[in-house]
Amino acid sequence: MSQRPYSFFAMLARMKYIERWALMRNSEKEDISQHSLEVAIIAHALALLGNKRLGKGYDAEHAAMLGIYHDCTEIITGDMPTPIKYENPEIQSAYKQIEKTAAFRLLNMLPEELREEYEPYFIPRPQDREMHLLVKAADKISALIKCIEEAKAGNQEFRSAETTIKNSILELHCQEAELFMEEFLPTYQLTLDELN
Repeated sequence: MSQRPYSFFAMLARMKYIERWALMRNSEKEDISQHSLEVAIIAHALALLGNKRLGKGYDAEHAAMLGIYHDCTEIITGDMPTPIKYENPEIQSAYKQIEKTAAFRLLNMLPEELREEYEPYFIPRPQDREMHLLVKAADKISALIKCIEEAKAGNQEFRSAETTIKNSILELHCQEAELFMEEFLPTYQLTLDELN
């Protein structure tokens, strides 16, 4: 008995075609597939820092999965530059609705019995509020890392963005992110030889 083909995973494979930082001159291109992996790794680390240092009870693997899927809707919406996305509350609200519609569109590309398994990664649940803060912090840390890497490559285009992103991370009041920035971020300035 043949099933109809489902396009969910083929759509996700297109994450590698959505470039980030479209308004900036990049020395190294970054796509949302690369970015999502980095966010997942950092979100996982933030959850572990919270558990080990701050007595939290995060599900670190769930944090990583939220990080993997946090930008998937951009396959449909594209990557809207941050200055535009957050220009005013009306644009932000409209964009959130577009993202929600895109999330349901992607979920509908799965067989019904799998949709409920993937839905928590696409549709925020109240019980994941703290986890989403970790993913948001991880997302911003990933952006900050991009700024650091561009500066290391001699590209001054990201200088202003670096300051803005650092401040936006501090404004989250996320202790886990502050720990990561204090203990791990400085090594992103090092060369390969220095890291070894």
